[in-house]
Amino acid sequence: MQIPQALFYSAQHLWTKPVADGIWEAGITDYAQDLLGDIVFVDAPAVGSALKAGQPCGLVESVKTGSDLHALVDGEVTAINQDVINAPEQINDTPYKAWIFKFKTSDSDVENKLLSADAYKTLTDSA
Repeated sequence: MQIPQALFYSAQHLWTKPVADGIWEAGITDYAQDLLGDIVFVDAPAVGSALKAGQPCGLVESVKTGSDLHALVDGEVTAINQDVINAPEQINDTPYKAWIFKFKTSDSDVENKLLSADAYKTLTDSA
């Protein structure tokens, strides 16, 4: 299982990274896609929708089950990855390149509210 050091993680198995001033990309982790199996559908949050940390904001469905996407931090959705919506299997192939949505947050403390790669590895190892 891959857990890139440069990313930040949530206990609900999403990853994020900063891509521009206040803009972050988010997707599901390698661990999550492995648990879900073959992903067949992604319901991303709408552009402009508000995100509330820990609250459901979208859905990923696989041949096995569905799983809510939970907002990593408070913010607003600025973009969705239409390529992933059209071909959700990209998440299985390259989970850390197949971002699902981008969001803007005014929170300057995002890194401290999320898990480091080491902390996320500890979480998944204990699951």
